[in-house]
Amino acid sequence: MEDGGEKVRLRCAACGWTHWNNPVPVLAAIVEIEGKVLLARNAAWPPKMFALITGFMEAGESPQEGVAREVKEETNLDAHAITMVGAYEFLRMNQVIIAYHVQASGTVQLSPELLDYRLMELKDLKCWPAGTGYALADWLRARGHEPVFFTPEENAERRRGLDQPKEGT
Repeated sequence: MEDGGEKVRLRCAACGWTHWNNPVPVLAAIVEIEGKVLLARNAAWPPKMFALITGFMEAGESPQEGVAREVKEETNLDAHAITMVGAYEFLRMNQVIIAYHVQASGTVQLSPELLDYRLMELKDLKCWPAGTGYALADWLRARGHEPVFFTPEENAERRRGLDQPKEGT
């Protein structure tokens, strides 16, 4: 036990160093361009899976600076207004997602880590049952739109192949 708490942590017997295994902060952007929301498909994802722009903070930057940088790096869009939506757990990946609404402009040019994107009308958005999907749902509610979630079957279909080993690996 560490510091009298209930959590058992890994500790090096030789030097006493403790592995805290704290969650990693991840930034997420609900990117809005001319009233539509940009959803992107990561190169490692199945063809039907699109989600928010996400990325890790860099040392020395604020979350707002980090989300603007991620939007620029991944989409080539310029962020103009950045508003926090909330913080969300993503326990499976040991992450805390800090989600922002980012009003952006420019011409979309995807980074190599993204393969495709969609610009979605708010009424056509469907949320997914995970951290960034809950952020999108909260953002939609705040704008007077009751969010619609993928059914379990739809979500399984959009994720099909995600947990499979890639060919040639």
